[in-house]
Amino acid sequence: MTAHSGYVVGLDVGGTSMKGGLVTRTGRAVSLEGRPTGREHGPDAVVAAVRAYVDELAALGAERFGAAPAGVGLAVPGIVTATTATYSANIGWRDVPAEEFVPPGVPARLGHDVRTGGLAESVLGAGRDAGDFLFLSIGTGIAGAVVIAREPYGGSGGWGGEIGHAAVWPSGEPCACGQIGCLETYASASSIARRYEARSGRAATAKDVVSLAGAGDQVAAAVYDEAIEALAVALASYTLIMDPSLIVLGGGLSEAGPALFDPLGKRLAARLAFREAPPLRAAALGVQAGMLGAALLGWQAAGVYDAGRDWSLDVLRGGAVS
Repeated sequence: MTAHSGYVVGLDVGGTSMKGGLVTRTGRAVSLEGRPTGREHGPDAVVAAVRAYVDELAALGAERFGAAPAGVGLAVPGIVTATTATYSANIGWRDVPAEEFVPPGVPARLGHDVRTGGLAESVLGAGRDAGDFLFLSIGTGIAGAVVIAREPYGGSGGWGGEIGHAAVWPSGEPCACGQIGCLETYASASSIARRYEARSGRAATAKDVVSLAGAGDQVAAAVYDEAIEALAVALASYTLIMDPSLIVLGGGLSEAGPALFDPLGKRLAARLAFREAPPLRAAALGVQAGMLGAALLGWQAAGVYDAGRDWSLDVLRGGAVS
């Protein structure tokens, strides 16, 4: 088998669970059901769980394609280089080389989880026609992937894209990171739910708060309005500095659709008085973004750097689950 044939393993490693699959050179995707990371047992157990999942995926590939994977790509949280999982606060590992995650002799490449999702959206998804854009994932937290010339940019030390911890109100609420007034404190899904419960005394999810705001609940409307304003402030600053052609929004809150995109688009435009705001677009790959981005890293590890340019999004979305 050459590097230009066969398949790769792509694995998206989260704090509590993993999603993995096989992706061929022509873009055929086969996904496995997720697996727990087992982080409650310590970082060594997570490394072992990742390796076991990669082995399971490789065994499925050997059964279906009659060969070992051409490469393995892994999207992992925290500080990461292409060859080392340097540090993750959520998992606790430090300086784990890529080789510990894969069978001997199989090339592997690591990527930051959100930047790897941004890579997938750049090559395969909502940013496919854009060279420079911001991929913003709004979920439990908020993180961004700065995509420049179609490649995610991690900065000098791997911290690039941490827009969730940009201060939108420097005299505002304290953030869990130790700073004050961070975007994540106001606009992440978990913060929207937390702030609504603190004001109303009623538990709700972020999805509930959006619905309640639309139905006229004044507390929900105030909390959601502050989240939209915080996003507009942060994205206006980003736009003025980086001049992106597009802003792609993913994560759970992006599923609010027009209830998010319409008011945010107007607020962003209002904060950019002398220039047009970049268009806002919903992420196209959903929960598959991390795995598909990891598969692209797997093909890069195998020496195939143009993988994905001719893949059909419909084929990728239709990947079977074994």
